[in-house]
Amino acid sequence: MPSPEIEEFAKLLVKHVRDASIQSSDNILDATHVIAKRWRSASRHGDVKSIAKILIPDIVDDTIFHLLNAIDQGILNVTFKASNGKLVDLPKDGLGELGGWYVGTWREMSKERYIDDFSDLR
Repeated sequence: MPSPEIEEFAKLLVKHVRDASIQSSDNILDATHVIAKRWRSASRHGDVKSIAKILIPDIVDDTIFHLLNAIDQGILNVTFKASNGKLVDLPKDGLGELGGWYVGTWREMSKERYIDDFSDLR
């Protein structure tokens, strides 16, 4: 059985990452947002695989964003141990920008597909 502290972490993780991501994706369905337009366009093909190929990276990115946002806000106080042994206090040292950095440039490190909805702003 997990300790009370692990249970506390689990509750925060589920509320601020999982639930927030589901709510965010649900809101996208009802919006005029660029992501909603992309999802609707994919759904016109009627092919589950083509729809999933569009939805999967968007939902994964949204989930990671909500995780980083919870860290940025200090809801999840996470310390990262770098390969050089240095401990990094992510809420403090991340300057509240982890979520923004992820959406802005970090996804570009991925070998998998992603759609940069902000490319026209660069």
